[in-house]
Amino acid sequence: MPSSYGVPQALAGFLWEAGEAFLGLDITSSSFEEADAIILPVPYEATTSWGRGARWGPRGILKASQHIELYDREFGCEPAERLGIHTLPYLELPVGNPHEAIENLRVAYSQVAQECGHRFLVMLGGEHSVTSAAVLAQADRHEERITVLQLDAHADLRAEYNGMAYSHACVMSHVLSRVDVVSVGVRGVSKGEVITSEATKGSTLIWARDMQDGDKWMDLAIEQLGPRVYLSLDVDYFDPSLVPSTGTPEPGGAGWYETLRFLRRVLREREVVAVDVVELAPIPGLHAPDFLVAKLVYKLISYAFQNRLAGGH
Repeated sequence: MPSSYGVPQALAGFLWEAGEAFLGLDITSSSFEEADAIILPVPYEATTSWGRGARWGPRGILKASQHIELYDREFGCEPAERLGIHTLPYLELPVGNPHEAIENLRVAYSQVAQECGHRFLVMLGGEHSVTSAAVLAQADRHEERITVLQLDAHADLRAEYNGMAYSHACVMSHVLSRVDVVSVGVRGVSKGEVITSEATKGSTLIWARDMQDGDKWMDLAIEQLGPRVYLSLDVDYFDPSLVPSTGTPEPGGAGWYETLRFLRRVLREREVVAVDVVELAPIPGLHAPDFLVAKLVYKLISYAFQNRLAGGH
C-alpha cells in the first residue's frame, strides 16, 4: 500500500482507491496516527430505488470541502488548524451481492474503528445501507446498548424493499435488535413501518411536521438518547430546496440553522461514538448541495471537539 494513501499497515488488506483529502489538508500535517478525526469514504451504491448517483457522494463532498472557508464564527477560530483531520482513501466494496458487500464492510469498518481507537470516525456514503455495517460494528465495541440517532426523511424500517433485505430502505430493521433508534425529520413512511416502530421498544419517530413549532422536538429527541450515540445523517433529512441532490427527496424537510443547534447539543450532551453522512447524489453543475454537506461534516467534527475549541484560542 503506497504510503501516500495514509493507510495503516493493519488496514492494507482491504480494497482502497486513491482519493482526496477533506478540506484539501496536507496528509503530512494530519497523519492517521496523529489525527483527532478520521474520515472513511465508502462510495457504495447497489440498491437505490429511484434517483441514482449516491456512489459519487463521497467524491462530491471531498471536492466541495476544498472550497470551504476554514474560519468558524461559532468558535472564533479555524478548527482545521487546531484539529488533525485525516482522510482515508475510498473503500471499495463488491456490488453484485448486497449482503456480501455489507458483510465485507462490517469487517473493514470494525478494523478501521479498532485502529481509530477513541478518535472521531466519520463515514461518508454512498447509499444508506452502509450504515447497518457500521452500527453493528460499533455495537460490538460497546458493552452498553447504544442509540442510533437517525436524521432522515424516512424510517428505513422495512424488512425488505423491492425484494431486497439489504436495501437502503431497510437499514434500521437490521440493527433494531441490537440498538435503540431515534429517527428525526421523518415524513415519508409506509404504514407497516409506523406499526413496527410503535410495537418496538426503543424505536422513536419524530415527525418533520412537529419540528415546525419551535425547538421542543430537540428536547424530546435528546431525552430518548442513551449515553452513547451513533449518528447517521441521510441528507434527504434536509428540505429538497437545500439538498435536491438525493435519490428520494421529500418536501417539508429541515433547515440549516435548527439542524446545527440540534447537532451541537447532541455532541455536547451525549458521547457520539461515530457518525455517517449518506445518500448525497451530486447533480452535475449544481454545487450548492455538495458544499452544504461538506460544510456540515466540518461542523460535526468541530462540534465533536467543541470543548477544546471554545474561546477560539
